Amino acid sequence: MSCILRNLQRARIGTGYSTVQRRCYAVQAPGNSPPEVFNEKHKWLQRERAASKPEASRQVDALRDEIASRLCERLLDIKRDFSNVLDLGAGPCTIARTLTQPNPDPDSTQPVTAPISTRISQLTCVDTSPTLLHRDAALPFNHLLPSLTRTVVSTLEQPLPFAPNTFNAILSCLSLHWVNDLPGLLAHCNALLQPDSPFLGAMLGGDTLYELRTSLQLAEMSLLGGTAQHVSPLADVRDVGGVLQRAGFKLLTVDIDDLVIEFPSVFELMADLQAMGESNAAVMREPSLRRDVMAAAEAIYRELHGEEGNEGIPATFRIIYMIGWKEGEGQQKPLERGSGMVSIKEVLEGKKDGSGGDK
Repeated sequence: MSCILRNLQRARIGTGYSTVQRRCYAVQAPGNSPPEVFNEKHKWLQRERAASKPEASRQVDALRDEIASRLCERLLDIKRDFSNVLDLGAGPCTIARTLTQPNPDPDSTQPVTAPISTRISQLTCVDTSPTLLHRDAALPFNHLLPSLTRTVVSTLEQPLPFAPNTFNAILSCLSLHWVNDLPGLLAHCNALLQPDSPFLGAMLGGDTLYELRTSLQLAEMSLLGGTAQHVSPLADVRDVGGVLQRAGFKLLTVDIDDLVIEFPSVFELMADLQAMGESNAAVMREPSLRRDVMAAAEAIYRELHGEEGNEGIPATFRIIYMIGWKEGEGQQKPLERGSGMVSIKEVLEGKKDGSGGDK
């Protein structure tokens, strides 16, 4: 059984800080192609190889299922029906399966409601990996949706084969962190949405796997006198809001979760990442790791990040959740800067109430 599947129930919210490689997004000069951070062909091969073993691939679905569940909770808060929804970078259609569950949050104190799928007329799942996209095509959840369509595309970097203003919601779970031109993709998603429609996404970012990154760096410094890139660069939460705003989205919401999962050793951690299709695909990656480096990294990992009383090692997955709305008529808009009649400072200090009157 997968280490992720065994230990996700013990995942906790936490934080960790280290020196990591950040992906920063700058304004691209007109006519210039975006820099190639990730090798699309290599990532496609990783995902195809992972999905070619369906049972092993399903064993590591727990992390993706948990994140999809938390993303769908946010959709549950939007009290409207959706006639046409796009799942961007759908993988094995995790979101589709989650939408058919009676309650996306099994620990919720709220009454169990009808599945969100009852509010969706058409769901289109798009991915570049045909094997992964059709991995679960025969499972029962496919028949619980009113209409489910799978579409294979060659890349997410080019315009998708849909007309503007087609969808009234776009979801994306754990695919955006492999996109080279994230600002361009989000701008295209904005164009595909109908006015006053939401985009909801979840991606790995920030300090994800900082324990593995630092352990490998220290092991290579000790044995080889230098370091190579073994963990992909990830976006920082501080950049995501700006990227959404540049893409034309309004009413932005960006928040993070840290899931800390225990693995028996660094070897099981890397094996599960490979089975998920989440191995490093950076253009400047080092193609292999020496055995002595791996052994040293295991020892350093336990020394620096191991917790007393636990036999395994913790691995942090930082999830960035984002929500943005396409501008539409009648949509709520923030007041102009300086138009407020009440000082937040005075309210927090208890000098005034929320209506502006003195206490």
